[in-house]
Amino acid sequence: MRLPEHIPAGARVVVRLHAGVDERTGRMQYRDVVGHVRSWDGETLEMTRDAAANGSRPAQDVSIRPEDIAILKPVPERPVRR
Repeated sequence: MRLPEHIPAGARVVVRLHAGVDERTGRMQYRDVVGHVRSWDGETLEMTRDAAANGSRPAQDVSIRPEDIAILKPVPERPVRR
């Protein structure tokens, strides 16, 4: 995938990562990370992964190498719960 030269800090994105090949099916597997960009220098995407909506996982800081990225696209903010 051709990645953008500039990704603004604070943008909420979903990044689909290559997660290897499933041994049983032989199909490529992927893992999604949704969160807010902290920085992008063309070599490392630093982002804060959103906490799970059900509270099962806290927010986490992640570093992603560009060669691991299959798809990157912006996503809207979560709706505000009352």
